Amino acid sequence: MLQMVSRGAEIARRMVEVQRQIDVLLLEHSRLAAEFARTDHWDDEGSNTAIDWIRFNCNLTEKAAGDRIAVGSRQAEIAASVKAMESGEIGFSHLAVMARTSIATGPRFDEGRLLELARKVSPGKFYYESLHYRHSVDAKAYAAEQADLVENRHLSLSRGEDGGLLINGVLDPVGGAAVRTALEPLARRTAWDDDRNVEKRYADALVELACGGRPGNLQVTASIETVKGLAGAVGGEMEFSLPVSSTTVQRIACDWARLRKAGFEVRWASPCALDQCREDGARQPDPLVSPASLVGA
Repeated sequence: MLQMVSRGAEIARRMVEVQRQIDVLLLEHSRLAAEFARTDHWDDEGSNTAIDWIRFNCNLTEKAAGDRIAVGSRQAEIAASVKAMESGEIGFSHLAVMARTSIATGPRFDEGRLLELARKVSPGKFYYESLHYRHSVDAKAYAAEQADLVENRHLSLSRGEDGGLLINGVLDPVGGAAVRTALEPLARRTAWDDDRNVEKRYADALVELACGGRPGNLQVTASIETVKGLAGAVGGEMEFSLPVSSTTVQRIACDWARLRKAGFEVRWASPCALDQCREDGARQPDPLVSPASLVGA
């Protein structure tokens, strides 16, 4: 046991050492990135910006490439922070936030005040506090940035090859908070044995929110053979989706207490009624419809 503890301590020490070496290399890369951005080489190679060239050729995200240029271009303004990073007091992630804050606040930038904070908190917390600082020194500029975030909002819905819905988008902080506020209560674990990960719980919460806590108002077109799950039956057709299996059609149908066919109301047994029929040994009620368009009422 003692040997395992000492081994863990040795690994931890080496991890810290390696990360400091990485930070030093990232600083050098930032210096090169800033110098590169002042050339025209990225334009000669057909890139829209220096960030695009670095992102593609150095295998970085847009944010990471932007951080490198920001740090490299603001070294003079954040000289004390650079020394603090080289001595291991802060990390490169702190330095990136410091550089971005320097750019945003300009002549009002107070490195000493921020560096004192950076030494005490994690990079994530430092970024959060830097936003408060930016607002405190220039509320109008901060508000303008918030307005830009609103204008840059977008949401796209596309269908995958398997029929799944792909969702991609960005919301401004206020809109995002509204969505999170609505989803969080629905995304909690429902029981001690709820083994869904957080991504699945969010997905389920979004569907539940869209349905208003009730079965969705979905339009499904299926033949009686498909509804009964008979061999050789074609799949069901659902709006905004690829063909679905007879099992899916049956599940959706059993979620509805009432269906409509060609404008005529058709009664359908609810799940509770079906359970009661099974308990009583009675015949499961069949819908008295021919191949039909079944629409959830």
